[in-house]
Amino acid sequence: MAAKSNLTNMVLVLGLTCLLCSAVLGGAYVLTKEPIAAAAAEKTNAAIAMVLPHFTDVEYNAEGKYYKATDGENLVGYAIETTTVGFGGPLSLIVGVTPDGVVYNTSVLSHAETPGLGAKCTTDSKFMDQWRGFNPSIKKLSVKKDGGDVDAITASTITSRAYTLAVENALKTFATLNEGGCCHE
Repeated sequence: MAAKSNLTNMVLVLGLTCLLCSAVLGGAYVLTKEPIAAAAAEKTNAAIAMVLPHFTDVEYNAEGKYYKATDGENLVGYAIETTTVGFGGPLSLIVGVTPDGVVYNTSVLSHAETPGLGAKCTTDSKFMDQWRGFNPSIKKLSVKKDGGDVDAITASTITSRAYTLAVENALKTFATLNEGGCCHE
């Protein structure tokens, strides 16, 4: 015999369904929180290792999203997280800057760029290699189309400009950390 449909039954069934779903979601969150955090930390540590020379210790600053890397007591450099808006959405990088204000390397943390075009910012070796050892006191930090020294990705000028802006923002952060001691304006 089927239960008679009335407001009390409907509210009770809906309430129990919501309670059960909430318990399942809460359980899934508890089970996955630590593995997700560990994977994110591992990804960040790998990115820091890619953008800075050898180091032994890393100090994280949550306020500015930067990492100070040292080798014993010697400063190796800073790995600075920066985000700008590309053609498809946010473009997040981590930029390694040595104590003398030179970009050691860059790495894309995440992007929403068009596959085959702007997404080449992660695969185009010509584009990525130009950032290794980029010295803003010698080279102009803008794409060649705008009178600078950065080779843009073919058919992806907006992404290339966004990437360049992200590097520029990281260098400005470094200049602030370095008490204004380097970098271009």
